[in-house]
Amino acid sequence: MIVPCYNEEDVLPITAPLFLKKIQSLIEEGLVAKNSRIVFVDDGSKDDTWKIISNLSKQSVHCTGLRQSRNRGHQNAVYAGLMESKNWADITISIDCDGQDDIDAMDEMIFAYMQGAEIVYGVRNDRDSDKFFKKTTAHLFYKMLDLMGVEAIYNHADYRLVSSKVLNEFKKFDEVNLFLRGMFPLVGFNSSAVYYKRNERVAGKSKYPLNKMINLAFDGITSLSVKPIRLVTVLGLLMAFISFLVILWIFIKFFSGQTVSGWASNGTLVSLFCGVQLVCLGIIGEYIGKIYLEVKHRPKYIISDRTEIEHGD
Repeated sequence: MIVPCYNEEDVLPITAPLFLKKIQSLIEEGLVAKNSRIVFVDDGSKDDTWKIISNLSKQSVHCTGLRQSRNRGHQNAVYAGLMESKNWADITISIDCDGQDDIDAMDEMIFAYMQGAEIVYGVRNDRDSDKFFKKTTAHLFYKMLDLMGVEAIYNHADYRLVSSKVLNEFKKFDEVNLFLRGMFPLVGFNSSAVYYKRNERVAGKSKYPLNKMINLAFDGITSLSVKPIRLVTVLGLLMAFISFLVILWIFIKFFSGQTVSGWASNGTLVSLFCGVQLVCLGIIGEYIGKIYLEVKHRPKYIISDRTEIEHGD
C-alpha cells in the first residue's frame, strides 16, 4: 500500500490506524502476504508528518516510511513509493492519506487482479458529495484532457492497483514530468475498474486547490499530447486567412476610389492578432520548457531517509 503524505500531521493519526486495520484484515482473509506493508511517503513535509511515520514504523512491522529530500509534488511521491516497492511486492495499491478513498474497495481490486487484471483503477461512482464549483471544475478538467487527446480514466485520480509486471515496464518511461493517471493507460496490459463512493476528507485542508488542478491539467496535456501545438498551427492558418481577406477588402476599396477608414477597428484587429500570437508563444513555450526539463535527466525523486531498516528489511 503506497500512501503519499504532505503536511498531514492532522490526518495521519486518524487514517493510519484505518490503513493498518485494513492490511491486517487482508492478511487474515488470505488476500495478501503476511509481510505486506504500508509505505508512507513523506513528500518533504514541514510539520510533524515524518515524526508520525517514524513512530508508526516502530509500532508495527506492517508500516514503513520513505522521506523525500524536499517537496517534489504528489505525483513524484507516488512514483517514489511505487519504484521503491516494486522489487519486493507482487502488487501495489496507491491511495491518498486523507481518508476520502474507500479502503474497502481494495478487496474488489485484489479480486480483479486475481482474475487477470494487471491494473485496476479506483473510480468514483458519482460526485454527489462535491459542491457545484468542485463538480463543475472536475468535469471540465477531464473534458479538457479528453479533448486534448490525453487518455485518462474519468473520475479516477491515483487510487489504483498495479502489478509488479506493469511497474517493471513502467520504469522504462523516462520522462521527468509525471502525470500518472494519463501514463498508466499507455503501458497497456489487462485493466479493470472498481467503482466506489468517495468520502469527505477526515481532517486538514485539500492539497489540490483549483490552481494546482489547473497546473496538473496543463502538465498532463503538455506531457502526453501534441494537440495544442497542432491547434496553434490551425489558429495561425486561420488568422493568416482572415488577414488575407482584410487586405483584399482594403485593396478593393482603394482601387474603387473609396476611402478606407476606421483606425479603431484596425487597432482592435492588431491587438487581437498580437494577443493570439502571445497565447501561441506561451503554448509553444510550455513545450520548450518541458523539453528543457526532460533533457537534464534529473532524478524524479531523492530519498533522504527511510524507516524499514529499523525492523530488519
